Amino acid sequence: MAKQEDIFKNVVSHAKEYGYIFPSSEIYDGLSAVYDYAQNGVELKKNIREYWWKSMVQMHENIVGIDASIFMHPTTWKASGHVDAFNDPLIDNKDSKKRYRADVLIEDYCEKLYQKAQKEIEKAKKRFGEAFDENQFVATNPRVVGYLTRKQEILERMARGLDNGDLADVKALIEELEIADPDTGSKNWTEVRQFNLMFGTKLGASADSAMDLYLRPETAQGIFVNFLNVQKTGRMKIPFGIAQTGKAFRNEIVARQFIFRMREFEQMEMQFFVKPGEEMKYYEYWKETRLKWHLSLGMGPENYRFHDHEKLAHYANAAADIEFNFPFGFKELEGIHSRTDFDLKAHEKFSGKKLQFFDNETNTSYVPYVVETSVGLDRMFLSVFSKSLVEETLEDGSTRTVLRLPSVLAPTKATILPLVKKDGLPELAQDIIEELKWDFNVAYDEKDAVGRRYRRADALGTPFCITVDHQSLEDKTVTIRHRDTMKQDRVAIADLRNIIENEVSMKNWLKKMK
Repeated sequence: MAKQEDIFKNVVSHAKEYGYIFPSSEIYDGLSAVYDYAQNGVELKKNIREYWWKSMVQMHENIVGIDASIFMHPTTWKASGHVDAFNDPLIDNKDSKKRYRADVLIEDYCEKLYQKAQKEIEKAKKRFGEAFDENQFVATNPRVVGYLTRKQEILERMARGLDNGDLADVKALIEELEIADPDTGSKNWTEVRQFNLMFGTKLGASADSAMDLYLRPETAQGIFVNFLNVQKTGRMKIPFGIAQTGKAFRNEIVARQFIFRMREFEQMEMQFFVKPGEEMKYYEYWKETRLKWHLSLGMGPENYRFHDHEKLAHYANAAADIEFNFPFGFKELEGIHSRTDFDLKAHEKFSGKKLQFFDNETNTSYVPYVVETSVGLDRMFLSVFSKSLVEETLEDGSTRTVLRLPSVLAPTKATILPLVKKDGLPELAQDIIEELKWDFNVAYDEKDAVGRRYRRADALGTPFCITVDHQSLEDKTVTIRHRDTMKQDRVAIADLRNIIENEVSMKNWLKKMK
């Protein structure tokens, strides 16, 4: 655990030191769980967003995008259920005075049971080698069966308690499991209570006439209320999808773990409208498709897993998370939900307007079902950044800190380095920048020895360093160094664009999904 905490601290400090993420309004001592994306962070975030948008909208003929307003009519949130049901179950520790989500405490306890089962499986794998039958072992080994059965029983009981509003039983479960405050070890808990997460605000010129509004807690409702507008103007046929990226706001009382859980965050969502009865087919399709998208970035399949929901939201008939192995363990990265026809029917009821699709082939109208994919852009950022940060020991025994960002997402694609600051080398380096900057973000660095500049580019996550030397003046060639392998090649200046493009193009990376 200590090692994981150290890794996470390194992620947070590296993000600040190298211009990725700053605490918001830091000169005024900051604001809890609010962060600013710095000069490199904003580029990485933009590239992740574009990588998602290209794969989701540009590569699908039947998916289009919108950008709905953050402010929406307040009845929107009554219809969606957020006014009445958008709550977190919170519990306070009387000794530490710290507040936690009760469901997260229980889920973390269950994760430890799962990890114990995994350790037994790994030990058996080493013991039996190629003859090991994992499925049979999981089904028959008493310890593994015990851990996994206990985990399932606990999650099912928690889900029943939350579904039925029996918060006393949720607290009883925490006490029976002897779950302690993670920081102090105290088991002195208050009752569990529900807390609504929406931020309220007002719209109007005067306090007397102002309308009560909410900052949107999700981007999905902006899609649902525009369903008919998009369908008619785009002449869309079922099945079709509407995608959106944008800010959402939740008054998270337990906001921690850096940018994993914030009060102001960004979502990348797509709502896919299907014929009733076909939703499970598309639910499975989008589960598979979204996992392929994540895997295309090369972060390693062992860092992803599916988690099926024990407690379904009020609108869903199936739900699963793609979880990622963050420095603090496996946590939700993306949700895939079969939302049924709940949202469109609710907005029909509250607005008095029909939100239906007319099928010309059958001459009938119906309210479509919806399959949702929703990934947090900030969490996506954290998953990529944290897994890319590596402390590497080299052959000569020295170490280097390298940010192995997928090159397609890297903020700066190449740094141009003149070997010395004279003899016309800086001028040729600037000429190269002038040529490359039309296609890529590139940087110039002439300070310090070349080796130190290489290390600086490695820590920034820049895939290529291009060194201009005296030979460059003679034959118009340069040395290009690859971040991950540190291999150096002599190439023609005229070939630089194609070399970089081949490595960083979204087309080449997205083709890995096929």
